[in-house]
Amino acid sequence: MSDVGSDFDDEASKLGEYEGDRNEAGERHGVGKAILPNGDSYQGQYANGRRHGQGTYRFKNGARYVGDYYQNMKHGQGTFYYPDGSKYEGSWVEDLRQGHGVYTYPNGDTYDGEWQHHMRHGQGIYHYHDTGSKYKGSWVNGNMESAGEYIHCNYRYKGNFANNRPYGPGKYVFEIGCEQHGEYHQTEQDRAEGEWGELASTALLKWIPKSITGLTLWTPGKETSAGEKEAPSAEEGGQN
Repeated sequence: MSDVGSDFDDEASKLGEYEGDRNEAGERHGVGKAILPNGDSYQGQYANGRRHGQGTYRFKNGARYVGDYYQNMKHGQGTFYYPDGSKYEGSWVEDLRQGHGVYTYPNGDTYDGEWQHHMRHGQGIYHYHDTGSKYKGSWVNGNMESAGEYIHCNYRYKGNFANNRPYGPGKYVFEIGCEQHGEYHQTEQDRAEGEWGELASTALLKWIPKSITGLTLWTPGKETSAGEKEAPSAEEGGQN
């Protein structure tokens, strides 16, 4: 859905209902409440006919924005409540999520970090609600890219990522005190023959271990060997 909102405040269009302050030119100015023809409503501050300052915009579908406005645009700090139960709280620039913000998804996952043009971009942490795991690192246009790490309850993976998946050299670090170094490679697996006789293929992610560091016991007196721990596959994804 669009979270921009409607605007019938210009002099060229006198549609909708308005109660509140006006300036000498008759423009909405100060504090007021508007009910728009499409069923949306706005209550808050105006300046020279435009939403400007603190306000609350309610969409007829149940969505709601509470925060700063600048020249009719969400700009500054604000919270947007989406109809699906998700929520964004943070910085806005000209109606776009931009700067630092926290997004809570319908399934309970959260992203806390930098945004640009409505997408996760920069440094941020994505927390998986169901598993308790999280990804901490770099994002580019909504995807996990460059340096980052998956953090799980008793181990973590550190390395580079490309298009939401581990890529190239990296290492698993276990709480028992050892590390397994290796590389992630993409391999192709043949699938069923296509409509024109060609073989379709899909890329698979394969972990190739290289070495294991010396073991340092995580719990004093507990005997554990590095060979007992096998590196699990990294998780994929995160919601947009």
